[in-house]
Amino acid sequence: MVDNFVEIVKLARPTHEDDTGNVIRPLATTQDQCEMHVRAANIVRAAESLTKLISDIKQYLILNDFPSVNEAISQKTKMCRAVQENIDSKLTALRDDMAAELYDLEEEYYSSTFKLDSGLFKDKMLTS
Repeated sequence: MVDNFVEIVKLARPTHEDDTGNVIRPLATTQDQCEMHVRAANIVRAAESLTKLISDIKQYLILNDFPSVNEAISQKTKMCRAVQENIDSKLTALRDDMAAELYDLEEEYYSSTFKLDSGLFKDKMLTS
């Protein structure tokens, strides 16, 4: 790319002389113009190749960077396990609270003098 650019700058000089020192303007200008177009096209092609190469390197780095991918997976796993342990402890505490409340309710029900007699309740249902 640099070589082509340097040659374009050299071609931009206005003096064109043949071997005898005579200036040949029309032919030299057309030739220089054609060479500048070719060199500019070479610069563009080299820039496109460089851009493609950079894109390929980035893609390779992203897809094949296993240590960082493994580290990210490891961090996510640790975070999910911490959340799981937190939820498990809350569920265990809720289960224990519900068991204690159920025990208290059963104790209250079975020791109550106002509990319904199942036979009396059935008789009322049949007569209604």
